[in-house]
Amino acid sequence: MDTIYLLIVLAPLFGAIAAGLFGQQLGRTGAHTATIAGVAVSFLLSLVVFWHHMIGGAEVYNETVYTWLVSDGIRFEVGFLVDNLTALMMLVVTFVSLMVHIYTIGYMREDPGYQRFFALISLFTFSMLMLVMANNFMQLFFGWEAVGLVSYLLIGFWFKRPTAIHANLKAFIVNRVGDFAFVLGIAAIVFYTGSLDYATVFGQAEGMSQATIRVLPGTEWSLLTVACILLFIGAMAKSAQVPLHVWLPDSMEGPTPISALIHAATMVTAGIFMVARMSPLYEFSVTALSFVLIIGAITAFFMGLVGLVQNDIKRVVAYSTLSQLGYMTVALGASAYAAGIFHLMTHAFFKALLFLAAGSVIMAMHHEQDIRRMGGLRKYMPITYATALIGSLALIGFPGLAGFFSKDGIIEAVSLSEIPGAGIAYVLILLGVFVTALYTFRMFFLVFHGEERFRHGAPGTNHDHGHDHEGHGHGLKGDPKESPWVVTVPLILLAIPSVLAGYFVGPLLFGDVFAGVIHVDETRDVLALLGEGYTGVMGFIAHGLVMPPFWLAMAGLATAWFIYMKRPDLADSARRRAPWAYNLLSRSYGFDQFNDVVFARGTQRLGQWLWRFGDTLVIDTAIVNGSARTVGWLSRQVRHVQTGYVYHYAFAMIIGLLVLIMAFAF
Repeated sequence: MDTIYLLIVLAPLFGAIAAGLFGQQLGRTGAHTATIAGVAVSFLLSLVVFWHHMIGGAEVYNETVYTWLVSDGIRFEVGFLVDNLTALMMLVVTFVSLMVHIYTIGYMREDPGYQRFFALISLFTFSMLMLVMANNFMQLFFGWEAVGLVSYLLIGFWFKRPTAIHANLKAFIVNRVGDFAFVLGIAAIVFYTGSLDYATVFGQAEGMSQATIRVLPGTEWSLLTVACILLFIGAMAKSAQVPLHVWLPDSMEGPTPISALIHAATMVTAGIFMVARMSPLYEFSVTALSFVLIIGAITAFFMGLVGLVQNDIKRVVAYSTLSQLGYMTVALGASAYAAGIFHLMTHAFFKALLFLAAGSVIMAMHHEQDIRRMGGLRKYMPITYATALIGSLALIGFPGLAGFFSKDGIIEAVSLSEIPGAGIAYVLILLGVFVTALYTFRMFFLVFHGEERFRHGAPGTNHDHGHDHEGHGHGLKGDPKESPWVVTVPLILLAIPSVLAGYFVGPLLFGDVFAGVIHVDETRDVLALLGEGYTGVMGFIAHGLVMPPFWLAMAGLATAWFIYMKRPDLADSARRRAPWAYNLLSRSYGFDQFNDVVFARGTQRLGQWLWRFGDTLVIDTAIVNGSARTVGWLSRQVRHVQTGYVYHYAFAMIIGLLVLIMAFAF
């Protein structure tokens, strides 16, 4: 198996190297063939590993591949930990990545950076695989930073657009804030355990929970709690949790395929995976779990509300990602790690499907992204319509589709949790179900149903999707057309698991798939408690039909249909009557303005003040120029002593000798 694990990681890397360094020689066909072949090999071998571990019950693989260095007894190694959690993540990452690679052939066919884009998305896949397969913190951090670096390059792929450059810098800087805390968390763990190896660290988790650290003078904090919160702050940036979420909506400046890859299978899921992997640590800190729970609930509900006022089709789906990541985070905080990972898996399929469907619409609309200038596309794009409907229903948790099982599992688990904050979290994620259905089907109805607004544009709208419109076909001359097969085939293949993946709810949530991999304190095992009433998939569906999440989702869907199809004047009326609410949501609660004023401009002003006071006044005036003037003054005074007369020097020597004699005598 050693060779298989190496090939899974290295195959996408080889494809990235081929397309990146030899793209001009290979040409477009050669570049996409090399990268797709590499990811396809990785996917097929991941299927083998998935079968070997999840079905065949193979033992956990935990081996060192390469020792980089040993410093003061701490080993820095490259190694693989392959268990059921890793096998599931590998399969999800490689499958979604493969679909995105194939889709990219159609979406980027006219882009001059074709080979570069394929090289970067293949490198993205390699980075994520290194992260999920790591058996130590050093390799985890390598993958953590690598996905951040590649996302920076991909978000700013169209580097001639100022908005793209602003977006990738924003993503990079916000993630550096989280990464600073992440490094401190790793340092705290290494300080106590003296090791970077997962197994060694997990074995000392109970001892760490008894140790304390002085964060502020006179206060002792649990070392493990501090380390877990610091690690989670890193996850807050990577998985876009409030308030470190601000980079994710702006990441839409990148091409649609990378939006799908970032939001579905790579970067944003890294934080969720990391916390689940660190469950042996988090289970010893209720404080850390409560912190995770509250942050996730706030993100799930309040970021969903922002999705209600977005008009860019990709931004609607982006805020949906923020909200769904909140649901996953809530599950982690409630010690329902398996439910969080289950939702990560199902979400990867239907969210990739929605992003790629949005890209298909954008292609048909000549790169128009304003949903107010669409409408009636159902009859022109039947495949995109059908797959987008499946993705939308899965997202809102329609019974029988993947999102229904994973989202309901989280909500039910949180309702049973006794961790501080669980009551508030339950209310927020329950309300979030209605909000999710409302913004999802607002987008769906405005894009695929109703009046065909794309020929003349919707009255009173403006193009606010963040780039120029030259050649974008606002006011289309002809009918939109369905996308080519390289676009529609990935949509169909992603629609299949968006329907069927939820039927693994039994083994993943209530079985022993993650036994020995994810550790949960028996007193907080809400999934075990929930599993006592599990009677099978059909019983789960029947139970869901009489529970509040289903009716809230249907209410949200019906509300979207009534407001945006039957009475669109109601939305305009609500906006006029409560402009403060609309402005609050359209500005995303002012997070960007706050960061701009306090951090961006604040640090700029601080730098200017330091330059004027520190550099100009202190360094230049006082130290540099001041010392020069002092030396000049002293030299002028000393110059008067040098008269050139011998008797002056003799007199000075006699005076000096007398001073020495007196000092010696007295």
